[in-house]
Amino acid sequence: MRIVTGDEMKALDRAAIEDYGISGLVLMENAGRQAVELIRRVLDGVRGRVITIFIGKGNNGGDGLVIARHLLNMGAEVKVLSIVNAGEISGDAAVNYDIWRKMDQKVYSVHQGDGINIVKLALMNTDLIVDAIYGTGFHGKMWEKVGRVIDVLNNSGKPIVSVDIPSGLEAATGRVSGPCIRAHHTVTFGLPKLGLFLEPGAEHAGEITVADISLPGVLVEKEAPQRYLITAECVKKWLPPRPSPAHKGNFGRVLIIAGSRGMTGAASLAGEAALRSGAGLVTVAVPETIHDIMEAKLTEVMTVPLPDNGSGSLSREARQRIMPLLENMDVLAIGPGLSQAPEVVKLVRELAPSIKIPLVLDADALNALAGEAGILGKLQAPAVITPHPGEMARLMGSPTKDIQEDRIGNAVKAAATWNVVTLLKGSRTVVAAPDGAVYINPTGNPGMATGGSGDVLTGIIASLIAQGLKPVRAAAAGAYFHGLAGDLAAREKGMMGLIAGDIISALPAAAKELAGPCRSQSTNMVINSFS
Repeated sequence: MRIVTGDEMKALDRAAIEDYGISGLVLMENAGRQAVELIRRVLDGVRGRVITIFIGKGNNGGDGLVIARHLLNMGAEVKVLSIVNAGEISGDAAVNYDIWRKMDQKVYSVHQGDGINIVKLALMNTDLIVDAIYGTGFHGKMWEKVGRVIDVLNNSGKPIVSVDIPSGLEAATGRVSGPCIRAHHTVTFGLPKLGLFLEPGAEHAGEITVADISLPGVLVEKEAPQRYLITAECVKKWLPPRPSPAHKGNFGRVLIIAGSRGMTGAASLAGEAALRSGAGLVTVAVPETIHDIMEAKLTEVMTVPLPDNGSGSLSREARQRIMPLLENMDVLAIGPGLSQAPEVVKLVRELAPSIKIPLVLDADALNALAGEAGILGKLQAPAVITPHPGEMARLMGSPTKDIQEDRIGNAVKAAATWNVVTLLKGSRTVVAAPDGAVYINPTGNPGMATGGSGDVLTGIIASLIAQGLKPVRAAAAGAYFHGLAGDLAAREKGMMGLIAGDIISALPAAAKELAGPCRSQSTNMVINSFS
């Protein structure tokens, strides 16, 4: 599913109007009707319910007036409160304002005088609030009086449905610079808006419904940017079939080079995750002085000892043992728990450019390339790098703060500069391909911020590549799969006590859910789709 900024959505709306002859009023009507369907679901019917709708002067307010009309016709008691004077409402919104008034319905102005008291009075017996104040064009800080209204709405204890995007949230960045609606539900029209899935915007969006407003599919395919929200539907299409006559060799062979003294868990987690993600055969190669430990920790995963420096970290001589191992492998993952010993750094820098099978670089493999990131541009095989913000900062020579302020831009830059698929970890993981395509992952939760979670992700991505997925799809599907497993684990155990092993244990259930009806669920967010 494409994901857009507010300006990109406006361009698509404009093209639908100018190039396809779909009037703005039709789009507004479709949007309002879809929002009504959500409200009916939230309230389990609207007849006899009291619904208070807050509108602004633009198209968002026009959507709110369409919602008001249909709810009234369905038997709800509807109160419309405006943050602007009637004369400020224009365009298609003004048409719907006139319809509402011709139905002998009032619009209460709350932007002057005792407006706050009117708001408080209106909310006293309200069952649900509809936020149609500001749309996707909002930037910066709002008018102080409107901010006070929003504070009252947020503190009312009433469920809030936001129209297209919570008022006060920037659609392109997810930035919140002042008072902002904290919605329980957001119904967003046409395509999901980027700001709903970037922090801190995601915290304000609640449950998200993407509503079809009848934009021509050919228009979206042609004009929308190559930026995607990863969905269950996508992942289901990408995952390879598992035919009845298949054997373990059909599902790929994974080699993982990982581990050091004190970091055997990282190697173990990556190996188990690869196996639990569907790979047929998984081998974990570790420094020989910790090999016996790995033999005890792992049963289904095979292990191989590699030359080390006597202190539990790999030596440069390990390369001669690794190269023959690769002859029968479909993918190599390297990095989890390797340590940053000088010999490990030299080994990674020498080994990576010589690999000729798909490669996943994580953790200490990325740390080894800090200051020498140009090596990534010399790789002979397709590669996925999976840095967290700190590792990305070291690779790019930038402060971590700068990485976090433009996660998408930095991921895109890295992918294009080094010609590698770049997965930037964090809340709403970003996957960028060298061709400019970007994928945003909606699954996952704060409980997954625990040691070893990234090692699990490495194993999953390597497993999916071994099963035949292209690296960019393996990274995107892997992020979704990893987050979904974390969400299922958190649902059972809570977030505070969640550990990486719980994510691995939930991988089969996540795979089973992906094989069933397509519904993307995370601890904080549910993404529905109306059509």
